[in-house]
Amino acid sequence: MSFRVVRSSKFRHVYGTALKREQCYDNIRVSKSSWDSTFCAVNPKFLAIIVESAGGGAFIVLPHNKVGRIAADHPLVGGHKGPVLDIAWCPHNDNVIASGSEDCVVKVWQIPDGGISRTLTEPVVDLVYHQRRVGLVLWHPTALNVLLTAGSDNQVAIWNVGTGEVLVHIDCHPDIVYSASWNWDGSQLLTTCKDKKMRIINPRTGAVEEEAVCHEGSKATRAVYLKSGLIFTTGFSKISERQYSLRAPEHLTEPIVMVELDTSNGVMFPIYDPDTNLIYLCGKGDSVIRYFEITAEPPFVHYINTFQTPDPQRGIGFMPKRGCDVSSCEIARFYRLNNSGLCQVISMTVPRKSELFQEDLYPDTIGDSHALTADEWMSGKDAEPTLVSLRGGYVPSTAPKSELRLTKKNQCT
Repeated sequence: MSFRVVRSSKFRHVYGTALKREQCYDNIRVSKSSWDSTFCAVNPKFLAIIVESAGGGAFIVLPHNKVGRIAADHPLVGGHKGPVLDIAWCPHNDNVIASGSEDCVVKVWQIPDGGISRTLTEPVVDLVYHQRRVGLVLWHPTALNVLLTAGSDNQVAIWNVGTGEVLVHIDCHPDIVYSASWNWDGSQLLTTCKDKKMRIINPRTGAVEEEAVCHEGSKATRAVYLKSGLIFTTGFSKISERQYSLRAPEHLTEPIVMVELDTSNGVMFPIYDPDTNLIYLCGKGDSVIRYFEITAEPPFVHYINTFQTPDPQRGIGFMPKRGCDVSSCEIARFYRLNNSGLCQVISMTVPRKSELFQEDLYPDTIGDSHALTADEWMSGKDAEPTLVSLRGGYVPSTAPKSELRLTKKNQCT
């Protein structure tokens, strides 16, 4: 047993620290929707949180420096006719965010630098296709303006946001799609569904390449692609115990690892960091964040530690690595929403004495430049994400980000 204890890993000592209340965001009326989404999306410029709003759906967008108590009449992004269920920042443009709603519409918004000074109701584009509420929005990791949406109509649509057109319809799910994840270069799609199955799908044709039961329980499941190509899932056993598993494509039915965690009933969101191969498990209603390291040797999923907080979480946001503070050896930053209206900032650090750049903690990370256009991706090209060095801190790409504008394709009359 002793060899397990001294397993060498630079992440054996990762410590979470909650920032002081005045460095957090207070007085936010977090959405009371029971939908299983994280309610929060973060990038190096902005924090966005789905909030309660009368007569429709809205979310709040705050620049990171706007800490403290947020005024009750702070402007919102609110053009939806029903509650907003999911939001996601574009990985290639920090001013663009997509929102899916109970009103069946997906809207894509352009947020001005510095945030909004009055309530924003005009999106750049409305994406209208789904017949029922849209509970999942997910951007493509490498192709510009490619957005996946999934609705309670059991349909998945992949859009070119720049033209407002559906590129691919995927109709292989007999029930609600719980989660979706792109692989490292965006050439494959992984989904979990209410029928308990996960599916590996060709995202350009919609063809199912492999499927298997994800977890035996009937509650919501989640699955994420790891950089190595392996798949990490969370779900419930038949007797409602929370589980996680690690699997390999082409052997989905035989988990490499399947572990029971506890008997809590909140859905667990697996948040994956490809730079460190750490997985953070954040359950809805939990007051802890557990974290694990994925390695190539048994037992493959190594428990590292648990960050404990005094109150349960309603939602969680995760900062991309380029928004972390390399000078303090911060390897992850979470934005935790709780029931009292506080968005708490939690910094995960690896304590190091040296003030120099820690190369082993910060391999080149995903930058904000796209590797492909939507048309190139649709034509069959794949490309890995464009990486940037964090030596000296993150510097946004110098190429000017053009504002997202809708250009309709010439349509034959």
